[in-house]
Amino acid sequence: MTVRVNCRADLTLEAARRVAWEGEGVELGPRALAAMAQGRDRLERILEHDPDVTIYGVTTGPGQLARAKLTAEQRAQWAGMSPARAAASWGDPLPGRAVRAIVLARLANFVEGHAAVSPEIACRVAAMLDGGDLPFVPVQGHGGAGEILSLSHLFTGLAEAGRLAPKDVMCLINGSPAAAGLVTDAALAAAGRLEAAARVFALSFEAFNAPLGHLAPALEGYWNNPHDTWALRRLRDLVGEGDDAERRPYQAPVSYRILPRMLGQARRAAALAAEVAEESLQAVTDNPVWIDDAGEDHPFGRFVSTGGYHNPHAALAMDALSAACANLCLLAGRHGAKLLDGKVSLLPDQLADSDDLGDVRRAYLGCLPMAQTGYEEEARLHAQATLLPGSESGGFGQNDVASPVFLAWSKQDRAGRCLDMALASLAPIALRALDLTGRPVPPQLAGLEAAVREGLPDPMQPAAPGQAAASIAEALRRGIYPA
Repeated sequence: MTVRVNCRADLTLEAARRVAWEGEGVELGPRALAAMAQGRDRLERILEHDPDVTIYGVTTGPGQLARAKLTAEQRAQWAGMSPARAAASWGDPLPGRAVRAIVLARLANFVEGHAAVSPEIACRVAAMLDGGDLPFVPVQGHGGAGEILSLSHLFTGLAEAGRLAPKDVMCLINGSPAAAGLVTDAALAAAGRLEAAARVFALSFEAFNAPLGHLAPALEGYWNNPHDTWALRRLRDLVGEGDDAERRPYQAPVSYRILPRMLGQARRAAALAAEVAEESLQAVTDNPVWIDDAGEDHPFGRFVSTGGYHNPHAALAMDALSAACANLCLLAGRHGAKLLDGKVSLLPDQLADSDDLGDVRRAYLGCLPMAQTGYEEEARLHAQATLLPGSESGGFGQNDVASPVFLAWSKQDRAGRCLDMALASLAPIALRALDLTGRPVPPQLAGLEAAVREGLPDPMQPAAPGQAAASIAEALRRGIYPA
């Protein structure tokens, strides 16, 4: 299938999922083509009306050359410049799904004519999503004031493959489509990861035999938070109904009682990421950008320079996801340790004092919480706030503040991976606790049970539990990310 884009409102999070994660193509509709032709015509009329007008990157040089006015001959030379000189970063490759999201987000400046890009250039950008290989974009090394380093990697080939009119190159490498694409990728991943976390924690809640009162419907009104309400309801749905009289006779540890609130926090972070992604996908962030304020001095509107190529909201949203992942990693570690300790769980002790030490040694999962601590601490490291970094030796000329969005995306991606591994370490401990007490897995968690049992070794055979947890983590990630 193909996503048709006629205006910015068509660039939704659902459209991004279809294009970036499911591989659908994009077609620019007639309304968009007409608006872009009109936008291009406006730029040419402005240049004809006022040959001395100052438009950054069109009648002036770019970057540090912004102070230099260009002659007509120089404008033609600069129009055909290759952005390759700005492709200065290198490192690990950005996943293809994230690169596709950036290409889709690039269209927001184009489709309503605000950037004045040549329509044929916009069509070639859209054609990059037709299924062919996309250019390499590195994850590291993005310390520029905007996104020109990443966008130069992405669009140099396109720019060098055809004739460019004035401003076309600026339309390709200015603005903040990378921020929009990265926060979109993070938001889509967060939705799947939140569901995976809810399922594993529900399995742990049931394995611990925690009182159902910790999930009481009355708490929804007491806590007065829609995200906590979602968490309470989702956990109740996954755990199922039961008789509280047959469960643990007194309150569970804090890590179980605050579980709905911490899942609620994670859902709030996911909702923020989705909200920022929707806003960013449809935002006009070009520099310079056309604004419609026609007057006697500028009858066709005018182009103004802006800071749209900085999207601090994307970094803030991704930081919230990193923090939520770090918090849930800690809960997973606490749950695992408490389930194994019979003095706390009131279940068969899996740490010591067994009547059959041979079986305990073969089935031993007691080292998994140690691994969970490692994932927890790594996630905590990635959960540090992403602040505005300095740029180019502390402020080279105009480019005195760098954009932090690639760093924020990397941190939430790594923190999310740590959570996947922490959940994969908790799941077999929880399932083993249910098995040892002869209790069934709640029906709503049958799919998770199957995935865990597929990776879990025979409890009566010696095996490295980390290998099993790694297999379970991959199963969880298949439910989060596209194939």
